[in-house]
Amino acid sequence: MIATQAHQDRAGLIPHVHRYRDSHFDTLAVKIFPGEHHVTRDPDEMLVTVLGSCVAACIRDPLTGVGGMNHFMLPESNGDGWNHVSSSMRYGNVAMERLINDVLGRGGQRQRLEIKVFGGGNVMQGSSDIGHRKADFVERYLADEGLQIAAAHLRGYLPRRIHYFPSTGKVMLLELGHVEERAVIQRETNYKSKLKSEPVSGSVELF
Repeated sequence: MIATQAHQDRAGLIPHVHRYRDSHFDTLAVKIFPGEHHVTRDPDEMLVTVLGSCVAACIRDPLTGVGGMNHFMLPESNGDGWNHVSSSMRYGNVAMERLINDVLGRGGQRQRLEIKVFGGGNVMQGSSDIGHRKADFVERYLADEGLQIAAAHLRGYLPRRIHYFPSTGKVMLLELGHVEERAVIQRETNYKSKLKSEPVSGSVELF
């Protein structure tokens, strides 16, 4: 099953995977957009995302080399228990659960997980501390799950570009300037507008 899934994924049959050849790193890159996640065991694959107020977790099993990244906009559903939680990756609790389960499903072991988290910047003017609240969420979620954070670059006031190499656990992080900041804010604003037009079960606070 895993081998078949990996073959289909590399063949481009899974529509949400955005692959391109990164000439700077001379490697195959996968771009992770808001509401998405991707898990791989390919040693030549790099995962890339750009974060404003959103948060991304990079999780891998160092022994198997299986690892992945998510990118979520909202902390968690306000539904009463898991029976009311939407399956959408817009929610941090769903995004974290799916990423962890996918790594474990491909041979990872919970006790070996190496977890790095990024983002949660307060980049949107007039939006209070929404980015920092997302950072608070991911720290609280992992603590509640009994999972340790190996590295973190959270909060602050600038967007970030993340390059993650699951096979080695290496992360290259670049804080972006104000020119790029406008583009990141627009992307997150567009995603937020899309969420408003796609209601889900349970109440949700859009930041």
